[in-house]
Amino acid sequence: MRWGTVLAEEQDLLSVAQIRRVKAVLALGGVPRDDQADGVQQVRLRLIERLARGAEAPRDLGAWAVAVASNYAVDWHRGRNRQERVSERLKTMGAWRETVPGPEDELLTLAVAEGLDALPALQRQVLILRYYADLTVPRIAEVLAIPAGTVKSRLHAAVRAMRERLEADAVVER
Repeated sequence: MRWGTVLAEEQDLLSVAQIRRVKAVLALGGVPRDDQADGVQQVRLRLIERLARGAEAPRDLGAWAVAVASNYAVDWHRGRNRQERVSERLKTMGAWRETVPGPEDELLTLAVAEGLDALPALQRQVLILRYYADLTVPRIAEVLAIPAGTVKSRLHAAVRAMRERLEADAVVER
């Protein structure tokens, strides 16, 4: 489908798979289920705005969409109470999970959610884009419009902080 005919044909701008991926990134970013529809709409809106400006379609629409979703999650967190975010993240993560968690899974989920919550927003963002959305460092740099070295340093700091936290909580072994 041509980029210019998307709105004329009144089709959804994102595929079902892309919408699922956006929702998962929002969930991992701590956006409550009730606010995830708004996040998906924001991704669509950004795409429409891009079209209206006459810009080219993103080279990789899926990667672009998860980066926008990740930015939405960062924005959503500003000004929120820390405990409220952890509670909502756990509810949201359980909603899209396909397997029934066991006690160890629940402990790990809680530890990871708290670890993600403790990270600075920009470190959390690159960690999710790299390890959940499976974007490469150069691709993350491209979609966030930051140098690859910045992505690497944020990612390194985020991984180190998560590892230290999980080891301190005795969730993982050294």
